[in-house]
Formats: sequence, C-alpha cells, structure tokens
Amino acid sequence: MGHKVHPNGFRLSIRRDWQAKWYSEKNYARFLHQDLQLRRAIEQKCAEAGIARVEIERPGDEICLTIYSARPGILIGRAGQNVEALRSELEKISGERIRLTIREVQTPEVEAHLVARSIANRIEDRMPFRRVMKQAAFRTLQAGAKGIKIKCAGRLGGLEIARSETLHQGQVPLHTLRANINYGFAEAHTMMGCIGVKVWIYKGDQVPEIGEKSATAKAREV
Repeated sequence: MGHKVHPNGFRLSIRRDWQAKWYSEKNYARFLHQDLQLRRAIEQKCAEAGIARVEIERPGDEICLTIYSARPGILIGRAGQNVEALRSELEKISGERIRLTIREVQTPEVEAHLVARSIANRIEDRMPFRRVMKQAAFRTLQAGAKGIKIKCAGRLGGLEIARSETLHQGQVPLHTLRANINYGFAEAHTMMGCIGVKVWIYKGDQVPEIGEKSATAKAREV
C-alpha cells in the first residue's frame, strides 16, 4: 500500500502557514462548518475571478476574509458593486460581520489550484485531455516553475473503464520538506462522469537564512 500525504499538511508550521487562523474550544465545529460554507460560496459565486485561495481569521466578533484572485477587477466590479454584493451574501450565510480583503495573484500560471481549474474547464469543453495537460505544463514551466506533475483520473476520453493519466516534467521532490510545493485539486463534470485533476508545482527550495527559526521552533520557545 502507498502512503499518501497531503503536500500542504506535510509542510504545515515548517514551510507553509495555515489558511484558517483562529482557535476555539466551544465553537470549533460550528466555526469549521461555517468556514466550509464560506469557501464554497466564494468558489461558486466568483468562479470567473480565478480564486487561488481564501484565508480566514476571526479577531473578535467579525470574520476577516483574504481572497487571492487572478482577476481582482472582476471580483471587485464597477465601483465595488460585486464585492459589496458578495459581502452581504457571506454575512447572510455566517450571521456575522464580514471584512473582505482582495489581493492579486501576480503569476497565476504557478498557482496549482488555478492550473487545475483551468485544465478541468477545458476538459469540460471537450478538448483532448493530453493536449490540455501538455499545454498547461508548458505554460507553468515558462512562468518560472522548476517542475510540475499533473494527474487526471476518471473516464478519460469517454471510455467505459476509468483510468488515470500522469504527466511529469521537471523536478517535483514531494518528500523534501524545504521544497516549495504548491498543490491544487479540481473536478471536471462531463457528460460521461466526473474527472479529477490534481496538480503539483515545484517552485524551488526555501532555505532559511542564518538566524531564522522555523514556526515549530518558535512555538516550542513560547
């Protein structure tokens, strides 16, 4: 049996930070389900804006959402109309006051979630999956990434039996903790069924400078 570890969870507190920054003992389950509802609503309502990730903080009685978007102009809208509508919709879901912060993703070609979502969209448009995977890998490597791994699984090409296809270019050291691995997942809903798309992007090593301590070491000192 293979032992599979999520690349983000494997590097938490070492080379990657949490996307939900809050703590609660009494309301943990309620806050967790609330976070899932907020992320799902943002993903559905802002699909065209290219959402890379959403960070959630809970200081006091409000919720602070930081949305990283490849197309922030679409997300904000003319004179901020879209973002105000999104804020009111999220406040109805959570029942609490929402504070939105929108940040632009400078190079969406090296964001794994955006690459996976782009591949899934093109597969839904009935484009050949091998061509889509090769084109996505080429654009990612041209943008400066050192390696990429793409895996599509499902009824590829409309065949009766489900299978998986993997494309690997460059270096993708998944077992190296200092490696900056960006992982993303998306689903393509086609006429023949659901196709899963996983993307790993290697951006290079993150070697700490002299005197710099990891988050784990800082936590131990506290």
